[in-house]
Amino acid sequence: MAGHTDTMSATERRILVVACGALARELLEVVRANGLHGIDIECLPASYHNTPDLIPDAVATRVRAAMDRYDEVYVGYADCGTGGRLNAVCGELGVERLPGAHCYQFFTGSTAFTELQDSEIGTFYLTDYLVRHFDRLVIGLLGLDLHPELRNDYFGNYTRLVYLSQVDDPELVTAAEAAADRLGLRFENRPTGYGELATSIVALTTNRSATPLQQIA
Repeated sequence: MAGHTDTMSATERRILVVACGALARELLEVVRANGLHGIDIECLPASYHNTPDLIPDAVATRVRAAMDRYDEVYVGYADCGTGGRLNAVCGELGVERLPGAHCYQFFTGSTAFTELQDSEIGTFYLTDYLVRHFDRLVIGLLGLDLHPELRNDYFGNYTRLVYLSQVDDPELVTAAEAAADRLGLRFENRPTGYGELATSIVALTTNRSATPLQQIA
């Protein structure tokens, strides 16, 4: 999925963010809301999160293909379960990625997420994307639609579900609360907005020294 602009001036840097499909809606909204006409968003399948070993090579292929078409290319992923392999790819290609280990961390901010996690280790997190696709990405992939008796095997050590909400949508809150009930977990809603995702993307077109994307040595 890509978001393209047609009003970019001749002197404006052409920037591409190669990103996770789970962030497509949020990234495109950040670009639109801030009038970032010099930034295009190109997303890889969100399903790669279920097979994170696919992420580094897929990102590398997409970044290499874009380097002759853009002045700058960035990676719209956190580590996302790649065990440092995505960092290695970014270092090899000389590009930066979003800060943090996963999207929960850059929506909440690193310090806030650490405090949230430390306050209750047995926490299961949902974002707007995961709420919208809960039945497919959680219930379906774990087989709980066919074998609901497996719920305790997967979630027996969890005590709460925290919905990190990017937008103010009562229907999503209701759906997230229903997801918590379905998993037998206590529900909390923590509005985050777009967090460090927004500040990272906006900074690409402003003062580069203030950009909070992660530098990969």
